[in-house]
Amino acid sequence: FWLKLGTDRACLVFCSHLDFLGFGMAIKGIKKKVAAKGKKALLKFTIDCQQPADDNIIEPKDLEKFLNSRIKVEGKTGNLGERVTITREKSKIHVSAEAPFSKGYLKYLSKKYLKMQQLRDFLRVVAPNKTSYELRYFNINEDNEEE
Repeated sequence: FWLKLGTDRACLVFCSHLDFLGFGMAIKGIKKKVAAKGKKALLKFTIDCQQPADDNIIEPKDLEKFLNSRIKVEGKTGNLGERVTITREKSKIHVSAEAPFSKGYLKYLSKKYLKMQQLRDFLRVVAPNKTSYELRYFNINEDNEEE
């Protein structure tokens, strides 16, 4: 499989072919691009509990406490450190976390909290935009219109 391109180019073609097959070989003088280590992206999410909090159905401070105790970092609960910060502003809970953090994980934990409070049948978790969730009531009026 040698090509008559000159020894350096032929070796480069042959070695890149081996690399393609899964035999990673280092070639002298060729450096792979390495991503620069810098600050990880900070993700900010919001959970809005306005509607149920106005009706005194849930306490946002309890949901904040639940999230503090249940969010896992590197597979461990109670390991938030500086990677995840949870703050509350009236009836909104703000979660800011370093890059490997899923918005869906917040939805999962919010639903788990609602289930624990036996409110899952009345409230749902809806995403009004890309960085936030909102706790809303199910629309019960739709059932009456069908009859």
